[in-house]
Amino acid sequence: MDIERNLKVLVETGKVYYGIEQAKKAVKKKEAKLIIAASNCPEPAFREKTYKKVPIYHFKGTNLELGAASGKPFAISVVTVVDPGESSILDLGKE
Repeated sequence: MDIERNLKVLVETGKVYYGIEQAKKAVKKKEAKLIIAASNCPEPAFREKTYKKVPIYHFKGTNLELGAASGKPFAISVVTVVDPGESSILDLGKE
């Protein structure tokens, strides 16, 4: 699966939250379907795949690369998928 292409489709057609705090809120509200964490994410819970019952995908790049792949001009440590839109991004949670 081409993660960068799916991230762009996700951002354009779905609903996402950016950042660790937004991810925590989405998990608490049971909105989160998948969490994508950058390789240098500062939060250990997101790096260790131990955050509640939400699947976590470890993006191979840094937070700058995750931001660029999401079409944003800034660093993003965590992308929380609420609605995948037309992307097949939720397949990442099955890996």
